[in-house]
Amino acid sequence: MNRNQNLQIRYAVEKDCGVIAAFNAAMAWETEHLQLEVDRLREGVQSLFRQSEYGFYLIAEWDGQIAGQTMITYEWSDWRNGVFWWIQSVYVCPEYRNRGIFRAILAHIEAEAKAAGNVCGVRLYVESANQKAREVYRRLGFQETSYQLLEKDYVICRE
Repeated sequence: MNRNQNLQIRYAVEKDCGVIAAFNAAMAWETEHLQLEVDRLREGVQSLFRQSEYGFYLIAEWDGQIAGQTMITYEWSDWRNGVFWWIQSVYVCPEYRNRGIFRAILAHIEAEAKAAGNVCGVRLYVESANQKAREVYRRLGFQETSYQLLEKDYVICRE
């Protein structure tokens, strides 16, 4: 039996906002022990549906149940004269892990990116202590770069 025959990847719709926000909150807590402000998070998810020029969400359904998600955002590269798709907000519910769900999401992303014609690559970042995720990404062909991520966060305060 094909382990993914019960799996469908689809574009998220606005009615998925509550689930996406809940998954994002769970992911932030699981990976960084960060408790996100629920109202801000929900508004942030809803904003992407109103501003599609920033990106989109994908939903993974297993037997009709939402099992995982990811968000794609866009970054223009003048060096490559193309767009990088950033894979963000990756979350698979614990009870659905180890079923190939993220692998299927990534295959969908790569097919869509190649079909778009202007995508020069996909990128993602991972919390440095999340060794399990880092290993998954490496097995799926991602390589560490010489770049190190730096930021100034004006919204989320870390203790």
